Amino acid sequence: MKVRPSALIIENNHVLLLRYNYSGNDVFALPGGNPDPGETLPQVIERELSEELGIETEVGEMLMVGEVLSSPVKSVKGDVLHCIFRAQIVGGIPIINPAQTTALEIVWQPIAALPHLNLYPNIGSCIASMTGGYVGKIDQPFFG
Repeated sequence: MKVRPSALIIENNHVLLLRYNYSGNDVFALPGGNPDPGETLPQVIERELSEELGIETEVGEMLMVGEVLSSPVKSVKGDVLHCIFRAQIVGGIPIINPAQTTALEIVWQPIAALPHLNLYPNIGSCIASMTGGYVGKIDQPFFG
């Protein structure tokens, strides 16, 4: 199982998301990424957001964790444990760095809209209700 830490950045009741497009479907993701050897999960978030968005972040506590399990129907490779941390921007303005991410744009979405988006990981309802801790198996639709 891979581990993917990501940041939940909330400003003015809006969440910072990255927009991708897979097979004509907009998919929104919490910013984060894959650990390099020797990194702690907060260090991964700080590095990934610096590389991909040009921002400095302060990573707080882990808010929730859940698994996205491989789909036998789609060509999804491996299970992923998603660890979502509270984070805040402490330097810079988020701007996509196309050399570091395939995201098309940065989007600030209202918290109330999250349950209705194609979100990765699919935890919009958990964020909207601020359900924390272990959220279990994440029912994740796959696109592309």
